[in-house]
Amino acid sequence: MILKIVTSNLGKVEEFRKAFADVGIGIEHLRIPYDEIQTAELEEVVKWGMKELRKKGLKNFIIDDSGLFIDELNGFPGVYSSYVQKTIGNDGILHLMEYFLDNKGAEFRCCIGCDIEGETIIVTGICRGEILPLGMGTDGFGYDPIFSVDGDRSLAEMSLDEKNAVSHRGIAIKLLMKELRKRKVC
Repeated sequence: MILKIVTSNLGKVEEFRKAFADVGIGIEHLRIPYDEIQTAELEEVVKWGMKELRKKGLKNFIIDDSGLFIDELNGFPGVYSSYVQKTIGNDGILHLMEYFLDNKGAEFRCCIGCDIEGETIIVTGICRGEILPLGMGTDGFGYDPIFSVDGDRSLAEMSLDEKNAVSHRGIAIKLLMKELRKRKVC
């Protein structure tokens, strides 16, 4: 089976390809524009996106929406993480966090929506960690250099295998694979 990954983020494509490499599911990357709703919930964004892509006739696809939710910022940037990354970047987040010395707690969340012949599967992976005082590492993308699961290394300092074992997307992909196995897709 071939699943189409609909995203403009090549980092996400590589994470999916790596994760699905051993289960007999091929990954095809598609860049298809579709309307995204503005809402506070990742799952609502994914459900809407799936509906929009189905209107375009797409089947057997995966989309995801992810966000960095910082405790002291009441979950900001959350569903607006991509926009915040493009506008203020990691340096802007680190500047905001200068005022919160005691609590650097945060979590990444990834909601994946998968269409298998018109059937909907939605799963969410959560990765708890903390915001580091400065960016570290050169691998990964987005907020990876400023987020740590263990308080020691950033996600950008981990190999792709290490990152997929602990990251929000890695966890969500494992949950998706479990659902695909139940349906005998892989």
